[in-house]
Amino acid sequence: MCTIFAYEGKLLTEGKIRELLEKTIQRGPDGQKIIHFGDSGTMAFQRLAIMGLDENGMQPFEKDGLISCTNGEIYGFRKIKKELEAEGASFSSGSDCEIIIPLYKKYGLSLFSILDAEYAALIYDPQKGLIAARDPIGIRPLFYGYDKDGKIAFASEAKLLSFLDGKILPFPPGCYYQGGKIYRYRDIGEVKAFIRSDEKTVTDNIRKKLVAAVEKRLDSDAPLAFLLSGGLDSSLVCAIAARKMKRRIRTFSIGMEKDAIDAKYARLVANHLGAEHTEVLIRMDDVTKCLEKVIYDLATYDITTIRASMGMYLLCRYIHENTDVRVLLTGEVSDELFGYKYTDFAPDEMEFEKESQKRMRELYAYDVLRADRCIADNSIEARVPFGDLDFASYVLSIDPKMKMNHTGHGKYLLRKAFEDGNWLPQSILWRDKAAFSDAVGHSLVDELKKYAYHLYEGKDWKKECLKYPEKGRPFTPESLLYRSIFEKYYPNQDCMIPGFWMPNPSWEGCKVDDPSARVLSNYGNSGI
Repeated sequence: MCTIFAYEGKLLTEGKIRELLEKTIQRGPDGQKIIHFGDSGTMAFQRLAIMGLDENGMQPFEKDGLISCTNGEIYGFRKIKKELEAEGASFSSGSDCEIIIPLYKKYGLSLFSILDAEYAALIYDPQKGLIAARDPIGIRPLFYGYDKDGKIAFASEAKLLSFLDGKILPFPPGCYYQGGKIYRYRDIGEVKAFIRSDEKTVTDNIRKKLVAAVEKRLDSDAPLAFLLSGGLDSSLVCAIAARKMKRRIRTFSIGMEKDAIDAKYARLVANHLGAEHTEVLIRMDDVTKCLEKVIYDLATYDITTIRASMGMYLLCRYIHENTDVRVLLTGEVSDELFGYKYTDFAPDEMEFEKESQKRMRELYAYDVLRADRCIADNSIEARVPFGDLDFASYVLSIDPKMKMNHTGHGKYLLRKAFEDGNWLPQSILWRDKAAFSDAVGHSLVDELKKYAYHLYEGKDWKKECLKYPEKGRPFTPESLLYRSIFEKYYPNQDCMIPGFWMPNPSWEGCKVDDPSARVLSNYGNSGI
């Protein structure tokens, strides 16, 4: 996944910067480089080699007085590279990120609005100063803050900015920084006009665009594999890849030893696709032992994110320790586009659409944060086909009335798009959705709740909750435990999180005291 870091101030020696970078060495274990720019600026990079594996692909890149380092994948870069070479540009590596400087020279700051990429990037231009940018969904992380002298710093993870005095903030997706100001170049939630085509046209486009999104993410110089939960989204990603790759795909799933709900569905999909499948089973001991580390790595107190991260982190740790896999494709972002279990309760199509847009704008703080940390902190890169900009923008613009659940099957359009062609077994294609943390095993969530309850047994935990601000205030022993661990490592930095991920409490049927879909009346057969 790589680490990027830049600081314009003078408070850190190079030795101190190296000490800080030790905190994220797992993001970029293949090399580290620090360079200086301007009067006192420093830019640093830790590399996870994915494209252009030799040392020529090491960043930051320096050319014609410009410096850049990027954490990300730029899709279609081979074609762009040829076009730039035809215009006189030269390259010394096979890295996709080497094209950033020539693209910046050609397009200036408008380059960010034309990139087909998931990225966080830093550029130093002697004429314009330090520039930073982040992809429109926020799939790749970027944080920023200011020192006591008002000098800005950027980093892939908040833990690298612990030397700052003030607030550490997530850099907003779809924005760039230049000249002391932040400018928005794209709002992923904005829909200028709805598409009101017939169902076949819409589902054909969904299928074609998702196939293209997966296909472009199969380009890797390092070994690539797939997380397979057995749910609809990850299963579709695997099904498409199985047809597009010229070799047998590798898939990995996880479940609780006691009640691995999704594991049997993952096996069914893997067998259907002829995949080389690995199933990892975990116990509650495994979960509690790494709980504090996972919260430290996530830099969040959100209940849903932490629950869902436990299984994902442990699975990625297994992959890191037992295989040579360096890239994992995942199924995140589908729920925000097509709907959760709770969006079945949306009172009308415009409320459904508003909720979808809100979730897409806040994704950087929840599901894609989880995917980044769980995967990157095990020295692997995450790629998210449902977060493809062309695909996501298209689905957001579909008439929301078509996306609502009118059939008893959420994500109807997505299911219908792959109904023909034997992409998946019908039992998987039309299976009820189960949230990942629940589907790893109901015991995962139940035992986490019980674990927290026993920690606070006999204590006035409700009074303890009141010491926190209303936004993001803990309301259960479990949420209090998560918040206390968060505060241990990120004191008074709750501004990094918009709040608890919860179903929309203004909708009838959604005013609940837990984020799990299991508390909703329409959970049905999801956990079977």
